[in-house]
Amino acid sequence: MSQDGTAPARAAARSAVDVVLVDDHLMFRTGVRASLDDRVNVVGEADDVSSAVARVRALRPPVVLLDVHLPGGDGGGGAEVITACADLLATTRFLALSVSDAAEDVVSVIRAGARGYVTKAISGPDLSDAVLRVADGDAVFSPRLAGFVLDAFGTAAGDVAIADDELDRLSAREREVMRLIARGYSYREVASELFISIKTVETHVSAVLRKLQLSSRHELTRWAAARRLL
Repeated sequence: MSQDGTAPARAAARSAVDVVLVDDHLMFRTGVRASLDDRVNVVGEADDVSSAVARVRALRPPVVLLDVHLPGGDGGGGAEVITACADLLATTRFLALSVSDAAEDVVSVIRAGARGYVTKAISGPDLSDAVLRVADGDAVFSPRLAGFVLDAFGTAAGDVAIADDELDRLSAREREVMRLIARGYSYREVASELFISIKTVETHVSAVLRKLQLSSRHELTRWAAARRLL
């Protein structure tokens, strides 16, 4: 249960999110299945590029968890799977799950259309949280990978300078929360980092999105990256 007791209520309010799990190691897929909680339902698995594309196109799940490095296809790995399913990106979102935290790996799948990238060091509950957030349209990244997101998204020349008037709308605490959320921290991680409750984090995030006139964490990440606030 979360510190404020709201997680069970949110979980009860929605059905489990269907996921296709793509990784070439059976033991790892088995471990992920066992680690995910009942908010996530693994409806299919694949172990290479071609089988992943076929399974995703057949099942069209809300979320695909896939490794970056996969055998088969033309050698493009997870990015190749996403590209082959580009016409499904409006309803099927891809979350990379990899042992690698190399910039080139992060950038390749983000440019292909992935909505997030987490490393295999993530816990089961946090991975379940990440799946739900991606299903809801958020961008999710393991902490410290946000710098690679800046490279992937690029920046418009006119957006490079920090917009002081926009930042002035935020309190000091809201700025702290904003930077951590934009870097991909979960609400639980932000609460631990700043020694506040998860409920307080949620309140600050809502205030930040409202004041900046943004609608999601994904937009907040792009907003912060464009202004070099990460």
